[in-house]
Amino acid sequence: MLKWVERMARALAVFGGLVLTLLVVLTCVSVIGRGLNTLGHSDALAAISAGAGEMLITTGVGPLTGDFELVEAGIAFAIFAFLPICQLYGSHATVDIFTNALGRKVNRFITAFWEIVLTGVIILITVRLFAGLQSKLSYGETTLLLQFPVWWAFAASFLAATLASLVGAYCALARVAEAITGRQYMPFAGGAVH
Repeated sequence: MLKWVERMARALAVFGGLVLTLLVVLTCVSVIGRGLNTLGHSDALAAISAGAGEMLITTGVGPLTGDFELVEAGIAFAIFAFLPICQLYGSHATVDIFTNALGRKVNRFITAFWEIVLTGVIILITVRLFAGLQSKLSYGETTLLLQFPVWWAFAASFLAATLASLVGAYCALARVAEAITGRQYMPFAGGAVH
């Protein structure tokens, strides 16, 4: 079961990484276009060459239309896409000021408790995403500039959040089993400790 959960979490994280990479490229292209457009309208370029600014503007350089809308939808999906791998590897940041002094058994119960809480929060977010998805579907809301249906972003985020909920439930059960039996079922327990 662990292998299947790990493969699913990795695949989703890779897909989220691809989406994030495309968003970075999109943002860079848009910023460069916006900068070139500003340069074409600048008095400094007009002072150097009156025709250069006009030529630059006529090429159509400028920000990409709807870049903010695409980044907003893509980042929401990417966050939920990375959540399962963070959950599985225990990579959420923790602050262990007082718990380091406690015994290993107590720390296992604390870890299991917080794993259950985090899984509950992820499930609650998933349920609310589904409600939002239904709302956006029924009203037919679209984005302002690109006019793509808002429910698309909700659907992508809901799918990733559903997978995060499944991974969270698996991790919570494994952490509870670890706390009760003292055996280690989750091989990945190296969180970012601060």
